[in-house]
Amino acid sequence: MSAAPDDGAPKTTGRTGSLVGSPGSARGEGETSAGSYRDAARRWTTGVAVLTARHGDEVFAKTVSSLCTLSLDPLLISVAVTARSPLAAAVRASRRYAVSILADHQEPLARHFATPGAGRALSLFTVAPTRARTTGAPVLEDCLAWFDCRLDTVLPGGDHAVLVGRVAAADGGLGEPLIYHHGEYRSLARPHLPSTGVRT
Repeated sequence: MSAAPDDGAPKTTGRTGSLVGSPGSARGEGETSAGSYRDAARRWTTGVAVLTARHGDEVFAKTVSSLCTLSLDPLLISVAVTARSPLAAAVRASRRYAVSILADHQEPLARHFATPGAGRALSLFTVAPTRARTTGAPVLEDCLAWFDCRLDTVLPGGDHAVLVGRVAAADGGLGEPLIYHHGEYRSLARPHLPSTGVRT
């Protein structure tokens, strides 16, 4: 399976191949498995972003596809990340984070920061230049768009934490987005991107 973004869905392997509550289902009507839940979620096409934070001398990053724009008044976004991850702890401690929306040429970065353990470093990321904007959280250079946020609240989301951020600064540029559908990175120009990065 190729390195995939944290999309907020349970991390599991395999697929059920049956409808919820159907005669072939091992569960009763109205119940479903993590496998069928994830199989359905893979059909939801999203953009791809990298969530970043800085705490002390360390920087943290994770590829995510769970970004949501919440409100214009006040300006709020949310992003979900594994609740027990070092990145979630860093955001809670520093009270700030950034989200960089990736362009289609940044698929290698998406794969890199989706790989367990790759998104933690001292001082800076050697694979991806960043720049501090307003809050001091690192924003990836050459990304399609970005949000720089102060943490507003953290909501429980099962095995994930939903980080609600008050946007301190944001901007967008030119280019095409990197998208994610059915376990693969794609672009609007090229429906299917060949794997060129880390595989797990």
